[in-house]
Amino acid sequence: MNLPNLLTLLRIFFVPLLVAALLADGTWIAHWIPVSREMFALGVFLAAAATDLIDGWLARRWGQVTTVGTLLDPIADKLLVSAALVSLVDIHRVAAWIVILIIGREFAVSGLRSIAAAAGYTIKASELGKTKMASQVLAISLVIAGIRWPQLDQIGAIGMWAVMLFGILSAADYFRKFWRKVDDQVKKRRRRELLRLERQKQREAALRAVALASRDVENG
Repeated sequence: MNLPNLLTLLRIFFVPLLVAALLADGTWIAHWIPVSREMFALGVFLAAAATDLIDGWLARRWGQVTTVGTLLDPIADKLLVSAALVSLVDIHRVAAWIVILIIGREFAVSGLRSIAAAAGYTIKASELGKTKMASQVLAISLVIAGIRWPQLDQIGAIGMWAVMLFGILSAADYFRKFWRKVDDQVKKRRRRELLRLERQKQREAALRAVALASRDVENG
């Protein structure tokens, strides 16, 4: 287990701590400094988001890009963002329908990636997709900070709208670019299978014809 993968796992372990911080009541005490739950939650969220930048950078710089890391990294991102959004819905800081659209977008793109992988085609992140996580982190951070500083509420709400629209646009970009290619891959594979079955039937028919001819010769 290398350091980039450990950072990815750390991001996953931050998720329950973030949920507890957002949904807890009262003031938390860290040593002798009073820390409000929203500030603690914001710190946890930003620390977890920072691991997303660091683990990818380290993996590329040290040549430690692994299959486990490639699989875990998007899962950790989705867990972190989804947990934060659902918790913010529970405390009435974000509209539920916006969160449904954002998380639904993640399921749709993940489904597309699975179909592509089954067809032997790898979907790389688009430019819109690469900046999606950064926009989500900024918007969620503003909403969490708005619990402590109400003057940020409006900015946070605008940020969530932007994230929703941005997510829909990036999902449309994925489907526009790759769905036809995936569909073509599936059609080609099915065509090859049909050709293989047709050739097999022709060979079987030829063998039967040879067998019948041999039988006729023997009987003649």
